[in-house]
Formats: sequence, structure tokens, C-alpha cells
Amino acid sequence: MTTPDDVVFLLDCDNTLLDNDRVAEDLRDHLVREFGPASRDRYWAILEQLRGELGYVDYLGALQRYRLEDISDTRVLLMSSFLVDYPFASRLYPGALDVIRHLRTWGLTVILSDGDVVFQPRKIQRSGLWAAVEGRVLIYIHKEQMLDPVAARYPARHYVMIDDKLRILAMIKKVWRDRVTTVFPRQGHYAHDRHTLTVYPAADLTVERIGDLVTRDLPAVVGAATARRLQEDER
Repeated sequence: MTTPDDVVFLLDCDNTLLDNDRVAEDLRDHLVREFGPASRDRYWAILEQLRGELGYVDYLGALQRYRLEDISDTRVLLMSSFLVDYPFASRLYPGALDVIRHLRTWGLTVILSDGDVVFQPRKIQRSGLWAAVEGRVLIYIHKEQMLDPVAARYPARHYVMIDDKLRILAMIKKVWRDRVTTVFPRQGHYAHDRHTLTVYPAADLTVERIGDLVTRDLPAVVGAATARRLQEDER
């Protein structure tokens, strides 16, 4: 029998528990209202450039670089307030907190996210996710490269990684193999990108919404990895 100490559930934040696409949409609308379409487009171009440099989305870093282009524009200070004070709790996917409570009955729940050291923690705190996992939050630049530190911090016989990015799931599966069950909630723009769906292998378990996991028990989730491997062996 599997005991709670055997399993650790690793949950991504953006577009897994929290609808980050909606947050980005709200930010775009805010930029248009306060600064106009040209400023919105310039900020977004800087954001994408910075993403390429850093490997993660840095909203505040992009804002700082944007400010350097017109340091006399004091309106940019209000833009930072919009980001820092955003009501992230209103953008949690339906059932996200229920899923965390449900999984906690089977093992430890840990937020494993990519991001910067200021805005990403703020987002996780203000959304209520930090409290929901009792402070078990890990934020890295490239989390798929930090599996040894993750395992050292939260040792377990088996891990369940829940993430909206097939690329991340595939890389973690390649390293941990049967030690991990990968779960793919089909939410957000990454989860519906046709190229991504073609290039990367399917996860062990796919659900349409994060809230669907409330109806799953531990054997069904953990056993998905073994069931998928057996299906592949039969082909």
C-alpha cells in the first residue's frame, strides 16, 4: 500500500493552477487604456526579448527596461502598481484549491514554478497558493534542470508532476523515468500549441481541467505511468 509519505505532488503555477493567460490579457488592456497601443506593443516586445535572454517571463524586469527608454514618463510607476497589486486569487482556475486539498490527503503538495524572485513569489502569495501548500514553494529559472535539489528538499519514493507544458513534462520524464508520473492539464496557450503537441510525447495522464483531478484517487494517478508504459511495450 502507498502511504502519504511515499508521494510528493509537484504543481506548476502559471496556466496550471492560475490562469496566467487572463493575467496577461488584463495587463495588455491596462497598457492600452493608460499608455496606448504603441506603448503596449513596445512593452510586449521587450518582454519577449527578455524572455529569450532569461528563459522565463520577467514582467517587472521588462518594465524596468521599458522605463529606461523614457525615464521622464512617470506614468510607468503606476504600471508597476497594477502588476504588484493585481488580484491573482480571482484568476485561479475553478477547483484549483480543491485539487491541492485533495492531493494533500495522499502526500505532500509543492509548488514548483519558474520565474523571478520578486514577482513570481508575490503572485503565488496573493493568489492563496502559498498558504494552500503550507509554504512549500520552489521557484527556479529552469525547474526541469533542478530535479536533484527538488528531490533533496522533498525526498519521496514517487513524484507526480502536474504542468501545462509538455516540454517540461517530457524533460522531467526523461530524467526521472518511472520515478515520476506526468500529468498534463490542457489549459492555456502552451497546452494547445499544435507544434508542441506534435513534437513532444504525451504525458502519462491528460486531463482537460485541473479541477478534474478532484475525482481521481492516488492509485489512478500514480498508476497512470505504469499503465502507459505497458501500453507502449505492447505496441
